[in-house]
Amino acid sequence: MGIPDGTLSLENQICFALYAANRAVTARYRPLLADLDLTYPQYLTMLVLWEQKEGGGVTRVSDLGRRLRLDSGTLTPLLKRLADRGLLERRRSAEDERVVTLTLTDAGWALREKAGTIPERLLCSVGVEPERLKALRQELKAVLTALEGEGGPSD
Repeated sequence: MGIPDGTLSLENQICFALYAANRAVTARYRPLLADLDLTYPQYLTMLVLWEQKEGGGVTRVSDLGRRLRLDSGTLTPLLKRLADRGLLERRRSAEDERVVTLTLTDAGWALREKAGTIPERLLCSVGVEPERLKALRQELKAVLTALEGEGGPSD
């Protein structure tokens, strides 16, 4: 029994379509984020931190890692660079020194205002109907849930 035609064709691989789309999206963000002096992973990090306005704006690094699906080896240098820029403060918990919390500084919150136009500018540059993108996002979330299974990270 042989391998069916096209099974190993690059163009038939969902992984390649996702990989190529991810690279293209990141490339589209690059010039938009240059105005903020942020990389794409730093932008995603700031998005999560900006969501934390309720609750005093304090986020645990472990919670941030779960949301972004990043390990501490990737997250730590990224957070250090944001802290060095004065956008956030990192503190060890007095109750448990293993726990590191993040708090945005005034400069970090101010950057949120500058970033407010980025989603709309990206949508305009892509030229795809917002409804199609919303449906795609929902489909990708469903695929992610299936890939991660019941015990995987969640939003």
